[in-house]
Amino acid sequence: MNKRALVRRPGPRLAEGLVTHIERSSIDLDLAQRQWDDYVAALHDEGWETIEVPPADDCPDAVFVEDAVVVYGDLAIIARPGADERKPETAAVEETLRDLGYRIARIEEPGTLDGGDVLKHDGTVWVGLGGRTNQPGLDQLTALLGGVGARVVGVPLTKVLHLKSAVTALPDGTVVGYPPLVDDASVWQDSPGFLDVPEEPGSHVVLLDDSTVLMSTSAPRTADLFAARGLRVVAVDLSEYEKLEGCVTCLSVRLRG
Repeated sequence: MNKRALVRRPGPRLAEGLVTHIERSSIDLDLAQRQWDDYVAALHDEGWETIEVPPADDCPDAVFVEDAVVVYGDLAIIARPGADERKPETAAVEETLRDLGYRIARIEEPGTLDGGDVLKHDGTVWVGLGGRTNQPGLDQLTALLGGVGARVVGVPLTKVLHLKSAVTALPDGTVVGYPPLVDDASVWQDSPGFLDVPEEPGSHVVLLDDSTVLMSTSAPRTADLFAARGLRVVAVDLSEYEKLEGCVTCLSVRLRG
């Protein structure tokens, strides 16, 4: 399996990034750059190749590259961000993926969709509704992914910015989330199952392989919980991005296949 990931370095206006569910706090740009470098280094250490999307210095949130696209197999669905300020972020992501040989589709007006609202596992795609993603965006994604055999499920979202701010999935498909921020955990109770975690940043994992997850250093109790389940944890400090409602998932798009 090729292990490649899109990344995009933080720009000079990072501190102006949007915040919706938390209070704004000051950002240390030098520290943010070091943390991004460490995040990319962690991917490299685990055998992942990173492909840099050209920077978008006028877009404060562009470092959160996950929101610009949904990749499923060889299909890249270019998002239409729910925040107008973020709409210019997608052009260079589309160009990069086109150059890599991906088939391109797009979410079109009046649909809006952020990639951070999309959680994929084993043929099922859950999509958060109520924040940056609207029903027309969900409907368009459903039609596009139906053509490649995926099942799309809408999930209510009121307490966080994106679905993957509330839940992500472990390698075995177990969905993990911090209960105060999950609107309806019953969506996952039957299959693949839902696991409560004791810290909000513990809700956010990036799967590096079948037994390894990347997560934040700010969730040590959750890291112990995952280790007890037999997972190997790679932890990185993302304090400056967490101040902007970012997390480990936001900073990359995994290209597997």
